[in-house]
Amino acid sequence: MNQLSSPRPPSLDERPTRLAASPEYTLLGDDVHVASVEEKKRLWWRNALVNVLFIFAWFFFATILSVYNKWMFSDKHMNFTYPLFVTSLHMIVQFTLATIVIRIWPKQFQPTSIPTLEEYGKKALPTGLATSLDIGLSNLSLKTISLSFYTMCKSSSLIFVLLFAFIFRLESFSWRLIGVILLIFSGVLLMVATETQFVLGGFLLVISASGLGGLRWALTQLLLRNGKMGFTNPVATIFWLSPSMGVILAVLSMIIESWGSLFTSKFFETFWVALSTMLYLLAPGVVAFCMVLSEFYILQRAGVVPMSIAGIAKEVTTITISAWFFGDQLTPLNITGVAITVCGKYDRRFFILATNETKQVSCSLHTTNTENLLNLRFLWMVMGTRSI
Repeated sequence: MNQLSSPRPPSLDERPTRLAASPEYTLLGDDVHVASVEEKKRLWWRNALVNVLFIFAWFFFATILSVYNKWMFSDKHMNFTYPLFVTSLHMIVQFTLATIVIRIWPKQFQPTSIPTLEEYGKKALPTGLATSLDIGLSNLSLKTISLSFYTMCKSSSLIFVLLFAFIFRLESFSWRLIGVILLIFSGVLLMVATETQFVLGGFLLVISASGLGGLRWALTQLLLRNGKMGFTNPVATIFWLSPSMGVILAVLSMIIESWGSLFTSKFFETFWVALSTMLYLLAPGVVAFCMVLSEFYILQRAGVVPMSIAGIAKEVTTITISAWFFGDQLTPLNITGVAITVCGKYDRRFFILATNETKQVSCSLHTTNTENLLNLRFLWMVMGTRSI
């Protein structure tokens, strides 16, 4: 019997995935309605508009967060010199918001399971430690280096991602990936060598943060291989990791930043001044959480490529805003280094896409990989750290 050329209506098992991915079918009770050409056009434009709104929201939140952090820690602006304390507060904010979201929308965000104390200590806590140090050192560096230079240096994160992927055997060896590492390294080296406002201490902090970022990517990859621990979506991941991250950052803040001098500083001299200060400190935590949710829905609806393009565009925009708002000085060689690094990132992403296209995966495996990707992307976006 000859097979029909018309599209086959999805089975009951396929409907959730097929219908979410394409506007070709709509459900009417237990029946399947094949959309007309006009209906498909309307659905396509509606989906495109919603995707653009989410991308714009993420772009806005991510850019504002980067600029806000630099404004807060800069000695020429707010000059709040306690970035670790601020970041620990953000973890509290995000844990609170994650709890509220899970309570309101349990079907979408409720963790599917609870990790045991041993699992949390052996697998989740190391990831939280690496993430805390990455975010903490990144924000500490903003006290001494420009936002544009910070953005350039954080572009080196992909080098460490690939190196740790090789060490933990998460990535197969490839000469093309070695080429990507060398290309990005040359771009970062060119940016650093021609920086007009170079500060060695700040540079060491941000490069250390980039290295820890690569380590936490590998640890997260290993963590998410166990789907029974409850890290099934970005909100659940925030819910489980933010408490340990908050405690780690608070301890580091007490040791390094001296809370005695913090609470006797001008920022807490009266009740109303203290209230105003806390609003300034807590606001970025809310922005970061909104940014995470925006990215989650972009990845869920549009995929990795639009998100990657938006991420690179955001880096370029951040550097441009830094030159305009903070007066950062950029040289032609700086800009050339940025361009080389961007080319390396594009090559890496298209290499991943080309590799994935050659693999035949089942629907269930695809769903698991998507969930893991969303969680990985989340860990790179909290508090304005750069995406992979």
